[in-house]
Amino acid sequence: MKYELLLLRHGKSDWSTGDDDFHRPLKDRGKHAAQRIGVWLAQQKRIPDIIISSPAERALNSAHKCCKAMGYGVTRIKQDKRLYLAEPADLLQVLADCPGKARRIMLVGHNPGFEWLLRHLANSRITTPKDGKLLPTATLACLESDKKCKNLRAGDGELLHLIRATTLPKKFPYPLPAGKEQRDRPAYYYTQSSVIPYRINKGQLQILIVRSSKKKHWIIPKGIAEPGYSLQDSAKKEAWEEAGVEGKVSQTALGSYLYIKWGAQCTVSVYPMRVSRELAEKDWQESHRGRRWVSVKEAGDCLRQEQLQPLLKQLQKQLQ
Repeated sequence: MKYELLLLRHGKSDWSTGDDDFHRPLKDRGKHAAQRIGVWLAQQKRIPDIIISSPAERALNSAHKCCKAMGYGVTRIKQDKRLYLAEPADLLQVLADCPGKARRIMLVGHNPGFEWLLRHLANSRITTPKDGKLLPTATLACLESDKKCKNLRAGDGELLHLIRATTLPKKFPYPLPAGKEQRDRPAYYYTQSSVIPYRINKGQLQILIVRSSKKKHWIIPKGIAEPGYSLQDSAKKEAWEEAGVEGKVSQTALGSYLYIKWGAQCTVSVYPMRVSRELAEKDWQESHRGRRWVSVKEAGDCLRQEQLQPLLKQLQKQLQ
């Protein structure tokens, strides 16, 4: 049986934020590069059994973007602080501690440690590219061996692929992994879900609306259906983040609507959610948005998305 070790260096980070090294975020191009690596892995059917990431923001975010672009939830990602500023001994110990049953493991981390590990494990000499960079940001090295990752020693691995995100297509296949249509974002971006948060106050149905992120108009919580989450759970997560509320989400959608974003059509499934808890503004992470409880009619007048109006009336009819 063959085993594989995948080494992914994090995407390009943003030095302009003033954050310390550990908290330095990814640039947008770094996020997209990690997503392209994820799509390549899905197309090559090289989905890792487990992903072990440095907890530094630029590495962990790269792992998240890569994993979701593969079409999988982030639960398979484990954080290991030894991968941050790792010395050779740390990297070897991380490998030694890898689960024995895993056939394909991916490490997400940093240079110079990853370049050392790649040269250490490869059983043949690796030629440095003309630009002098073996593992620039968002580069993936794929090593194969007869030995499990935890048993790897110097020279035990064969380098199969050295993939730079910059050499991969900028657009993403839809549907994943072999769709012929090319879109601006990974395939999962175009499936979304939303909730209509409601309560009964003094016998009257009320709807919770919130401001958009730029506070230009009123919305209901909506977001991308995250891989690994159901449509309902994704919508519930958005309600918690965007509106600071939680409650019971119906298993049956009120309906769906379509809109254009990222150069293609997005489908949004809309679920009713009876609010059972409302965070105080001081505890609500996105309290800058603002929120209001309004009547069904006022919600219909305020919400920019016209397709929501019949769904609001349908909710009112169901509850009556």
